[in-house]
Amino acid sequence: MPKQNFENAMKRLEDIVRELESGEVSLEDSLKRFEEGIKLSRLCSKKLDAIEKKISILLQDEEKEVDEDTLES
Repeated sequence: MPKQNFENAMKRLEDIVRELESGEVSLEDSLKRFEEGIKLSRLCSKKLDAIEKKISILLQDEEKEVDEDTLES
């Protein structure tokens, strides 16, 4: 699977869900799409976790700056 950004992965995941829910996909193709969907779901989850960690770090840094500014006043 080529490297995907979050938005493209989510779009593909939504397409897969729609295809599976339609019931028009063969059993074999359903399994392939399900496997792809699981991989995309994990990819999206990892990307969200990474972003959440970055936000936490940025917020901690911001709090430190505010504390330092308060102490200097």
